[in-house]
Parts: sequence; structure tokens; C-alpha cells
Amino acid sequence: MKSEPDECSIDDALAAPGATVPWTGVRNYQARNFMRDTMRIGDGVLFYHSSCPEPGIAGLARVASAPYADPTQFDPDSPYFDPASRRDAPRWQLVDVQALRKTRLLGLPALRADPALDGMLLLQRGSRLSITPVSEAHWRHITQRLMAD
Repeated sequence: MKSEPDECSIDDALAAPGATVPWTGVRNYQARNFMRDTMRIGDGVLFYHSSCPEPGIAGLARVASAPYADPTQFDPDSPYFDPASRRDAPRWQLVDVQALRKTRLLGLPALRADPALDGMLLLQRGSRLSITPVSEAHWRHITQRLMAD
């Protein structure tokens, strides 16, 4: 799951009550569908910092709630306001994410250079999705690299 650190960094998430934050602002249907249809409470999350000088995996987290309506879609003062979304048929969903630990930054160049991560959706050229599934093999490999430090 990608987050811009000036909006919500791994440090911000760890400092939140219960180290849990709502993952607001997803406004891409494919990313929403991954979150809504395939994420389950307890699933692991690679907390990825994007749109920053050094993008990469900055921590580990877990899905802490079932999907529910993202309230920012109804707030006209929010940058994520969607005037076409209706309360009786919300267009956008979110899950709560609980940060578990900050890790050393595993940057995008290191991820791209690792042959064990071939085929990872995050690393596909042109991939801009804020939420992508991670295979069990890629999850194990990345978490082993992060825990080795």
C-alpha cells in the first residue's frame, strides 16, 4: 500500500492511536477493488512511501478492519471529495491499517534489481496503483530481507 509520507508516513501511522490509520483517498477503481474484494483483516501490508525523494518500503503493517465507506468522498472540503458519490451507494471504500514496525527503507532501485521480485505488480513499468496485491513468495522474500537487518 503506497502512501505519500507528507500525508501519512510509517512514523505517523505508528504514532496514531492503536498505531491504526484509515487508508483514505483511494480513487482508482482497480486499487479500490483490490482493497474491497481481496484484503482481509490480518493480511500483511508492505507500507510503501511514494512521491518522495526516496520511494520504497518503509515498514510493515496489517489490515485492521473490513472495508467501509471512505468518509472523505462526502466532505466538500476534502481533496478526495467526490460529488458523484452518494451516501446510500458509496463509490469509494477504505480499510484501517495498523502499523506494526518501521523498517530500514528498501528502496525502489533495490526492489527493481532483485531478480526474486520479477513479476511483482508494484515493479511493472507504468504501475501507478496505490494498492497492489503481493504474492506469498514475494512477501516472504521481502520480509526476510527486511528482518535480516
